[in-house]
Amino acid sequence: MHIHILGICGTFMGGLAALAREAGHKVTGCDTGVYPPMSDQLRGLGIELIEGYDADQLGFAPDVFVVGNVVSRARLADGSPKYPLMEAILNSGLPYTSGPQWLSGHVLHHPTHHATGPRHVLAVAGTHGKTTTTAMLAWILEQAGLQPGFLIGGVPLNFGVSARLGQGNTFVIEADEYDTAFFDKRSKFVHYRPRTAILNNLEFDHADIFPDLAAIERQFHHLVRTVPSQGRVVVNAAEDSLQRVLAQGCWSEQILFGNAARNTHGFSAQGEPQDFQVLKAGQAVAQVRWGISGVHNQLNALAAMAAAEHVGVTPAQAAEALASFQNVKRRMEVRGVVRRSDGDITVYDDFAHHPTAIHTTVDGLRRQLQGAQARILAIFEPRSNTMKLGSMTAQLPASLAQADLAFCHAGGLDWDARAALAPMGERAQVADNLDQLLAQVKAAARPGDHLLCMSNGGFGGIHAKLLDTLKS
Repeated sequence: MHIHILGICGTFMGGLAALAREAGHKVTGCDTGVYPPMSDQLRGLGIELIEGYDADQLGFAPDVFVVGNVVSRARLADGSPKYPLMEAILNSGLPYTSGPQWLSGHVLHHPTHHATGPRHVLAVAGTHGKTTTTAMLAWILEQAGLQPGFLIGGVPLNFGVSARLGQGNTFVIEADEYDTAFFDKRSKFVHYRPRTAILNNLEFDHADIFPDLAAIERQFHHLVRTVPSQGRVVVNAAEDSLQRVLAQGCWSEQILFGNAARNTHGFSAQGEPQDFQVLKAGQAVAQVRWGISGVHNQLNALAAMAAAEHVGVTPAQAAEALASFQNVKRRMEVRGVVRRSDGDITVYDDFAHHPTAIHTTVDGLRRQLQGAQARILAIFEPRSNTMKLGSMTAQLPASLAQADLAFCHAGGLDWDARAALAPMGERAQVADNLDQLLAQVKAAARPGDHLLCMSNGGFGGIHAKLLDTLKS
């Protein structure tokens, strides 16, 4: 089969492309705004990438066009279609489908030469931590010898790729609540029909498609409805929003995780995030010692262990696997160190873009630096659709509370970043372009500082530019 993917460089669609290529299909695709690591990964697989959405791509004559949710029926100011290829597909009556639908029919619930029937799908959902938890779970199953397939919205360092078919009967997938396609407004994860589902957390996000939190809770319940009675739903015990989801009906085994008072029989932790005892129903079952910081990652680990147990991996086996877990690219990834005799300056890259994620990321670094007389300079761009709409600006100062200084790239925003960050006083600076931002950071940086760059995009290559600027 030849598939042509519209929006191929998104983390999900890029992973789908890799799976399709591995399964023996011919894969081509198009996108705009291509940047690593996904573009490098696709080219490394020999997949032809076309810049833009010109209608002449109909000449590829694929068996089916797979449409990413970046594609819409939008029109430009002059009235011409923003995605002329999609208009041509519709006008020509050619076959098309969504990414999640293609994945479900050709990978998740399709027999392969490795598995004789549908696989045991383990899906990781939640506003935050999906990518990291999915990577943890895949690594746990790999170390247990289950040879899982996986599709992860990032590149886990243990595997070096974001997706693979795997040799076993399990498949681990990051289950996004964002909409499926312009012609299917259900959340992506309703297509996956998992036997094990992790509900990591749930708060308001994706303000461009959801009017309120209740609308997202409704989609999460659609996911819960698809889990069979012999399945397992792994739920963060501290999230009232998830309790409301379950109150709408749950027909599967429920396992809670976290240290909330309501969790008396599930998985909890005792100790610091980098060295903690795992308890189940109050009894010690494992000890996790690893190099990953942050309470949020401790919770991610508990969720992954509870899910892995459902396919026969003991907590002790899972803890041993986590000891060698290396995290995911763009998750507190050290991009470089400027060596100085009076103190090194370290530059990090992180995907955080929601105020809660920014808070947990800064908190994780602060805990990692505990005891050290080091400053954290938080450098971020409000790039996600939710942040661009300005619906969470009031939360930004609190999310940056543990940073010594904050620098915001405000180019292209329709809201006043300076007013939003005013409660931080002189600790916050705002730049209208990248050059101004670099100059601000260079003027403020001191030996021993930790520069934490946060964005869900390429951030204009700021990491390399900062390193070059500081070295000079």
